[in-house]
Amino acid sequence: FFKVHQPNNQWITGRSRCLGLTDVSVVLMSVLLSLRVSEFLTVGLSSVKRKRGNYLLDTLKSIFEQSTQEELEEMVVVVHLADPDLEWNTQVVKDITARFTPHLLRGQLLVIHAPPECYPPLEGLKRNYNDAEDRVQFRSKQNVDYAYLLGFAANLSSYYLMIEDDVQCSKSFFTAIRKAVASREGSYWATLEFSKLGYIGKLYHSSDLPQLAQFLLLFYQEMPCDWLLGHFRLMLAQKEVIRFKPSLFQHIGLYSSFQGTFNRLKDDDFEADSLDLPDNPPAVMVTDIDTFEAYLPSKAYSTIPEYFWGKAPSAGSHFTIVFHQPARISRIQVYTGSQERNRDCLHAGAVELGSQRQGNGKGCSLYTHLGAFEGGRFERRGLENSTAAAPECVRILVTENQSEWLIIRSISIWTKPNS
Repeated sequence: FFKVHQPNNQWITGRSRCLGLTDVSVVLMSVLLSLRVSEFLTVGLSSVKRKRGNYLLDTLKSIFEQSTQEELEEMVVVVHLADPDLEWNTQVVKDITARFTPHLLRGQLLVIHAPPECYPPLEGLKRNYNDAEDRVQFRSKQNVDYAYLLGFAANLSSYYLMIEDDVQCSKSFFTAIRKAVASREGSYWATLEFSKLGYIGKLYHSSDLPQLAQFLLLFYQEMPCDWLLGHFRLMLAQKEVIRFKPSLFQHIGLYSSFQGTFNRLKDDDFEADSLDLPDNPPAVMVTDIDTFEAYLPSKAYSTIPEYFWGKAPSAGSHFTIVFHQPARISRIQVYTGSQERNRDCLHAGAVELGSQRQGNGKGCSLYTHLGAFEGGRFERRGLENSTAAAPECVRILVTENQSEWLIIRSISIWTKPNS
């Protein structure tokens, strides 16, 4: 059973069997047909009345202000007002209508409500993790809130992004997400992450939403939703977390929706103006540095938050990226070392662009010096016109012996399309 808000302050009602695991995504077809179907992305969030503070309107404002008109043409935002207090829901609907009428009229914003009679029992639940009874009730209801939201959103777009109702979005987050999805083309994934916090910035294939809704309903009283999501990812055979940096969403709420407790949680990887995810064109990594255990060279070039770790390199040692096809590079960024092992950075080294790729795939025959590392980091922009031909390799060259081992935390490469 869903209520879908319309801009005239009326609710269209659609009924399916409450808690029907198969039918949770079924709303009256006349309702669905009246809604604008997005081509690419649905952004979903659930909101309840808070004892202190309310950030929903600020979150919606951030979504729309940080998106261009072209981006909004391929995006729809679904808000589930999940509080049992109908008076509160009605007031929030009035507030949303007053501030976001154009988006409602264009079908870019949908507001839904699943009535309390559609919820499973929320009393006498399991006290897992020794949580207090009110905490168990809160997190169990939240799982069901999300399940209904996911079920409703399943047929609206190709991809679904979950955020919370107290976040700030980075500029053109939509374009950054589209770019990230394109970078994973041809590789399997169940969840892509654009924030390291809670249930913020988690992307799914919309085709997986019915199963995820069923999963949350089935285990709603077992554990918090963000823990369940990790299990769901593993069940869909994605072993490793795939998280993109910088984070595209920041938690802004000062007070939790549970009991109004103070919450200072922040994502230190968030950048408000950074939509610039690297392209990292397809390539193989070649190095003569002795690799430690499973810290493989490929991990320095991937979106997975892991790294290459090699034993103490000597002057002349190299780490080379050999592109499958020549790449018109515009920017290169390399970070070495880590917060825990800051001495395992590249103490002295340089980056070079290579041409005349060798037939054995181990590098290039000709290299041009681009610049030196400073403080274990390297970054250069505006490289698209620095060479006559598109480079076929990028080489990190060690220029002095070092006794410490070497961590290459990330290699990011941006390209320009060939004209």
